[in-house]
Amino acid sequence: MLVNTRQMLNMAKKNKYAIAQPNAWDSHSLRAIIRASQESRCPVILGLAEVHFGYLSPEEVAHMVSFYAGKTDVPVALHLDHGASYNAIVRAIRAGFTSVMIDASQLAFEENIKVTAEIVKMAHAVDVTVEAELGHVGVGLEYEKIDAVAKDLFTKPGQAREFVTRTGVDSLAVAIGTAHGEYKGEPRLDLERLVEIASAVEVPLVLHGGSGTGDERLESAIRCGISKVNIFTDLTKAAAAETRLVPPSVSYPDEGMLGEEAVIECLQHYFRVFGCVNRAADTSYEQKFTMCTDFAAGGSA
Repeated sequence: MLVNTRQMLNMAKKNKYAIAQPNAWDSHSLRAIIRASQESRCPVILGLAEVHFGYLSPEEVAHMVSFYAGKTDVPVALHLDHGASYNAIVRAIRAGFTSVMIDASQLAFEENIKVTAEIVKMAHAVDVTVEAELGHVGVGLEYEKIDAVAKDLFTKPGQAREFVTRTGVDSLAVAIGTAHGEYKGEPRLDLERLVEIASAVEVPLVLHGGSGTGDERLESAIRCGISKVNIFTDLTKAAAAETRLVPPSVSYPDEGMLGEEAVIECLQHYFRVFGCVNRAADTSYEQKFTMCTDFAAGGSA
């Protein structure tokens, strides 16, 4: 069933496990995410990043997810990841996304609050949940070179409290030492900072850059307050590694199916790490419409 993220993340926060947000990049990865969640009975947040609109459009994804989610009783939320532009967020909501991320983390604190609050007001009017980011999660961090300047980009607990209060966001992505993409060196998470942030805010906390962080570090982060973990790079690497082993005699459609199975295996490993296996029935969910009618008709946002 298609839902927003509110109930699943609040339940994860309450019971100290995390929901996975794997991002799709093609029809095989999208179907793999749904299949993996069905087989493991895991609520899942299927993501599409704005920068990947060239791989799949939000309209394509919304139709596919509506079809697959409608055939299962496992809760599925459809989420726009790293929405950096107002137009992309409106486009996703009109397409039928049930959750969006506004990433204004590169802006100054007050401007981030202003932009985020505007998105929250618009999205909440049609029962779409909103994630925002405070602090900045980098790309491919070189951990041996992290200094005081880099750590200044980490989320500050006091600012987190003010940010959540003034914006009304449903979840908050925090910067505590993870990175997008592949790591250079061993990741070091600031768990003490995470505990302080979790104590300062009531909304579920999100960890971006889950790939390559390591199972034990992820488990520790979940114990310290993380309720949602984003996964992308490890899924693409699993699919690529599997398809590279395919002999020339294997057809292209069959090659795609092998990649799909690799994504399922990788994702189900993370489900076990996050503690979300068999959590689909934790609470009753409200089924969302397959299309947000307030926006689908082209009404003003």
